[in-house]
Amino acid sequence: MPTVKQIADFIDSFAPYDTQEEWDNSGMLVGDPGTEAQTVAFALDATLETVRAAKQVGAQLLITHHPAVFHPLRQVTAGGTVYELIKSGISVISAHTCWDSAVGGVNDTLAEALGFKEPEPLPLNATAFPMARLVKTEPMSGDELARLVSERLGCRLRLADSGKTIRSVVLCGGAGGSLLYELIGKADAFVTGELDHHHFIDAAQNGLTVIAAGHFETEMPAIKPLAEKIERRFPELEIKLIPQGNPVKFY
Repeated sequence: MPTVKQIADFIDSFAPYDTQEEWDNSGMLVGDPGTEAQTVAFALDATLETVRAAKQVGAQLLITHHPAVFHPLRQVTAGGTVYELIKSGISVISAHTCWDSAVGGVNDTLAEALGFKEPEPLPLNATAFPMARLVKTEPMSGDELARLVSERLGCRLRLADSGKTIRSVVLCGGAGGSLLYELIGKADAFVTGELDHHHFIDAAQNGLTVIAAGHFETEMPAIKPLAEKIERRFPELEIKLIPQGNPVKFY
């Protein structure tokens, strides 16, 4: 059976950890690199629920998109996620912004989920490596794009419509607000996970239609392709996709 380190090194080969943003924390974050993995669980987040689910299926390794350790830890105590991981003997590898920008990663998967073909990496000053994807589409209105995104992702979204006909769309899963001002004049629309109130106003007034389709909804589609890459490379592993619902509830 492969070790945790061998699996981490394989992820590094297609989503290099050195392509993560400087504020990020991707890579092997918890556990023993020398541990042999027989069962590997996958989830968007390392929460108490996903950790317990990974333990229930007998996983030695949990692979997540969002880092299991992101902000500096002041303590590791019972009832916390990191404590439960260590107590359960479960290692964690997180592929965050390195998987966002990777070929076949979060934003290529988002393009595929929305039915867009041939997404092009879009270099921007806001990211160290091209994370966003630019796609072309048949002419459509903001409302038509919103309906497409809502239907394809099964989400409730927020739309600020500039009124322009849309022929080009930039995609960025998760929190894409830091990219927004660079996109004005580069595309007709921007689809991301979440935006601030002033982003909607500024974008629409400057000719950019914007859609916030949900952080969870825009990134969750990329977990299965990540698991499939690991499974193809290490067919001896037992792969488990941990069911995970959106932690945000709508009323």
